[in-house]
Amino acid sequence: MASDDQSAAFELLADPATHGGAKVTRIDTHAACVFLAGAYAFKVKLAVKFPFLDFSTLDKRKAVLEAEITANKPFAPRLYLGLVPITRDNGKLTLGGKGTPVEWALKMRRFDETQTFDHLAPTGRIDRALSEELAVAVADAHARAPIADVEPWLNVLSDTMRQDAEDFAAHPDLFARADADKLTAATRAALQRLRPLLLARGAAGLVRRGHGDLHLGNIALIDDKPVPFDALEFDPVMASGDVFYDLAFLLMDLVDRKLDAAANTVLNVYLAKHARDDDAEALAALPLFMSLRAAIRAKVTAAKLPHAKPAKRDAIAADARTYFALACGLIAPPPPVLIAVGGLSGTGKSVLARMLAPFVLPQPGALVLRSDVERKRLFGVAETERLPETAYAPDATERTYAVLAERARRALAAGHSVVVDAVFARAEERAAIADMARTNQFAFHGLFLTADLETRIARVGGRIADPSDAGAAVVRAQENYDLGDLTWSKVDASGTPEQTLAKARAALA
Repeated sequence: MASDDQSAAFELLADPATHGGAKVTRIDTHAACVFLAGAYAFKVKLAVKFPFLDFSTLDKRKAVLEAEITANKPFAPRLYLGLVPITRDNGKLTLGGKGTPVEWALKMRRFDETQTFDHLAPTGRIDRALSEELAVAVADAHARAPIADVEPWLNVLSDTMRQDAEDFAAHPDLFARADADKLTAATRAALQRLRPLLLARGAAGLVRRGHGDLHLGNIALIDDKPVPFDALEFDPVMASGDVFYDLAFLLMDLVDRKLDAAANTVLNVYLAKHARDDDAEALAALPLFMSLRAAIRAKVTAAKLPHAKPAKRDAIAADARTYFALACGLIAPPPPVLIAVGGLSGTGKSVLARMLAPFVLPQPGALVLRSDVERKRLFGVAETERLPETAYAPDATERTYAVLAERARRALAAGHSVVVDAVFARAEERAAIADMARTNQFAFHGLFLTADLETRIARVGGRIADPSDAGAAVVRAQENYDLGDLTWSKVDASGTPEQTLAKARAALA
């Protein structure tokens, strides 16, 4: 809500005459007011003070808007145009005048506000292709983001947990005391356990000045590309963190909206984009990071209640409770599971692996490891670059399967489930992956897909820009394979991908 001092400035910005007669639309949030007019948007920070931010003076509001421009450079450099003063000239307020500033507005290029991802989500627009582009956009922005110190960020996490506990206690009608105490204890224990890992990640340059508020409402589709905007600006240390902590807000928001396939795609494509081996161990931090993001969202949502219109308070309270329940669930993930998906070329292993992964807990679904991709990495070539026949010699295949097993082991040891996609034509290959799981006490399931020769040839012939090098000749040659003793669950994959998924899930159940 605007203070009396801001009301006149808001009236000026809401007046079409200020913008050459353009229609003006006003959007209010808990900490800002945005005026959309013509090709531009003007944002003014509200004169509010919360436990986690202070915009109570004009100087503080100006400073935080300047910080917002800096914070958004890695994510949306073309959107942020600069600050414009609202001045008092001869007793009259003017946008961009020469008199004494009474307020500051951030001028931005306007985009279609109906194209933010929170608007796209209910319409089914966030499909696999858009999820992949979203993951790449975030990964690229993280690569550009400046490196930050790890210790101050870890101190902020501790402070956040303390503040969360206090805020939850202040709303006993929303957050049950016993549940809040359990959540606080679990998050503190997790941070203590993960501290050495996070310190090592910081030393490796993976703690960065990130977005800090990376939910779907802060991502827009501009020129058909996902663009994160409105990065957290009021506290650079709070906006900093492990890149997984930044990513966790997006993953949590997708999971909260039941967009599990999108969340899983974002995670897998993000990991593939960076291709850092050490990220496997860092998956151990995702439950804590996602839970913290949900907890923060719960208390921020609850903070809206005193300012909300009576008709909206029940919905806001329900949202706060939902976020809190999600935080409690995420911090206590179920044990990981390893699922191996085998089958001759053209049976649809990779399609099934991608479709199955979102259903494999813990959230946001399983890491997908594909032998075709690992083989290309092993030989140092791009995923779609064709390898020579020597790259498929028995020793090369043995190395590829060993890498797959080791990468799976590391992710599973971090508490994250894995779906491994490979032919697994030899009994020894199937036994090796199962033995790895058994030795390390991971739950294991093996699926072996089947389809007739004609179907498999047709499928490999329809591949475009795919990591697999298998063509019709390979498929025909595989007809002579001796599969040995096949103890894995056989799944008829001759139908549609959806039919295969249903059969695979039934086999796992």
